[in-house]
Order: sequence, then C-alpha cells, then structure tokens
Amino acid sequence: MMRLFFTRYIQKTSMLTVIATASLLFGCKVKEKGLKDYFKKDFPIGVAVSPRILTGEESKLILQQFSSITPENAMKMGPIHPKEDEYFWRDADSIVNYAQKHGLKVRGHNLCWHEQTPKWMFVDQKGDTVSREVLLKRLKDHITEVVTRYKGKIYVWDVVNEAIDDDSTKFLRNSEWYRIIGEDFIAKAFEYAHEADPQAKLFYNDYNTERPEKRERIYKLLKKLVDAKVPIHGVGLQAHWSLTEPTEKELRDAIEKYSSLGLEVQFTELDVSIYPWEKNRRARRPDESDAFTPELEQKQIEQYSKAFSIFREYSNVITSVTFWNLSDKYTWLDEYPVRGRKNYPLLFDQNLKPKKVYWEVIKTKKSKK
Repeated sequence: MMRLFFTRYIQKTSMLTVIATASLLFGCKVKEKGLKDYFKKDFPIGVAVSPRILTGEESKLILQQFSSITPENAMKMGPIHPKEDEYFWRDADSIVNYAQKHGLKVRGHNLCWHEQTPKWMFVDQKGDTVSREVLLKRLKDHITEVVTRYKGKIYVWDVVNEAIDDDSTKFLRNSEWYRIIGEDFIAKAFEYAHEADPQAKLFYNDYNTERPEKRERIYKLLKKLVDAKVPIHGVGLQAHWSLTEPTEKELRDAIEKYSSLGLEVQFTELDVSIYPWEKNRRARRPDESDAFTPELEQKQIEQYSKAFSIFREYSNVITSVTFWNLSDKYTWLDEYPVRGRKNYPLLFDQNLKPKKVYWEVIKTKKSKK
C-alpha cells in the first residue's frame, strides 16, 4: 500500500519534494544530487568564487553542486601582488584552504594578463618603461612565487590570458607585455610556471574562442607553442556567451580544432547573458529593460541545453566545465558592459534556487552521446 502511494506521489510532485518526503516517511537522510554528481562521469563541474561566498547558504550550494573552484579575482596579478616587494595572500589562501578542507579541485586564474596588472610591473623607480630583461625577471619572480606557494594544491593554471587581439586583422594584442618583451613573453610564462610546478597542467585562456576568425588566430598561437614544445597542456574557452552565440557548428568546430593539437579543452568562465554581446563599457539607456522575460528564459534554456549536450559528446577531450559565478544574486555581468543593468546568466536564481534551465541541463544526461 505504501509503495502504491509513493509511486503516485512521485508522479504528481517535484523531485525536491519527493526527497524531503522520503526523508520524513522513512526516517533517512537522502543526499540531494548536484551538477557534480550528474556529470561525474563526463567532467568536473566548477564555479568561480570569492572569499565572501565561502560561508552560509552559498557555501552549502557550492559544496552540493560543484567539485572544482576558481578564484574569481584573488589570484590575478594586481590583487595578489600589488607592490614589487609585497604579496597579498589572504584571499587566495582562504580559497585554497577551503578547497583543501572540502576536497575540491582548484583552477588557478591567472598568471599573466594585460588587465588587472599593477602599474609598477612595467616601470622603474623613475617611472620609465623597464627593459625586456627586467620585465622578464619580474614575470618569472611573480609566477615562481605564486605557483610555488600553491604547488600540489592547484591542479591547473590559466598561465596566459587573452593575448589575441580583438582586431581580426591583427594577431597578438598590443599589450605592454608584448611591446616590452615581444611575442615570446607567452612561451616564457609557460616555461616559468612549469619550472615552479612540473605536475600542474598549464592552459592558455581566451574569450570569443568559437568565432571563426578569432578561432583561427588562437589556433595559430597554440600550434606555435605546441610545435616549439612549450609546456602547454590545454586551452581554456571562457564561454562568456549570449542567447545567440555560439552556434552549434561554431562550438563543435572550435572543440575539434583545438583538440586536434592534442590539447585538453576546458570551458573556464561559463555564463549565458540575456543580452547581445558587447565589448566596450557604456551607460545604461533610459529605455533599456532588464526584465528576465519568459521568452528570454526559454532562449537561455535552449542555449545551455545545446551546449551541455555537445559538451557530453566531446567529454573525451573536455576535462572541465566552470561557471563564472554561483548564482544570479551576483554576477560580474551586472556591472559589465553596462553598469547597473541586471543580468541573469547562471543556473541558480537570486535566491540560490535552481532555475528551469538547471533542470534542462540535467536532462541532457538522459540523451545518448
């Protein structure tokens, strides 16, 4: 009789309610599965974090859903190395210690970038631009210090971030790294990181990696590094996507192109904005709505479902998928590119509850690879 009751009950109620009811009826604790459990046989599922969300309900959600974490800002060069003779370890240490305590993997992010780099890195005491030799030594010292500190605790590093120019007619970004050192700052960064921790996997990380013209330039860089036997193990596709980008073909082509070099592929900063892609910051227009309408929600569901179905097909080369922030309660896209325009790019809502898209992503597990 009880079995008949429970069978009918399951058919009429949500899975979360069933779990709670089972616990009450049978006096047992039923562990609710998370993303990390559903996709355990495919790839680790990660999330970008800051120290402030490592407590309370947000911490509970992290531990329930994810098997990997990435410091959102704490390990970037500016925050962690604000002065030449000063490192700020507190935030990065707290994230790594949290991961160690709870058995989570850590993606290190990042060692060399054209943004969030302290001004002192490129100038001498007089304020003049430093020489190539000085900058290389500073880069090596920084990478060695940071990577050594977390040796054995961070399994993969985004070594160089966003070195490809946004202008499709150019190859490398005209950053201060490039202007002072030259193209080989990229290879040198990988070499320094490998010397500091030979066991860590080393990745190049970038955005718009699925757009055909940028894909070809990223591939050109990666092939140069691989052919030169630079210690690079994978490519990070940031996956800051919109409701229309990338297309299925663009995503498949990118995965196949990069993995053809023998490199691992990781999706490192996944979110799906409800607005079209924009690079440059701008003010919010007076008539600009930030409502999360049913129509936008459905488009987001379709984009995420498509992506995870494809991820699973290529799980032989995809070795991690990381979301960039935990929930719609806070996302960097609330301030970029339009400050104060609310965005809803993640699987959990502003109250930390699963959105419809969460369950649709889970459903991709039911489809065959």
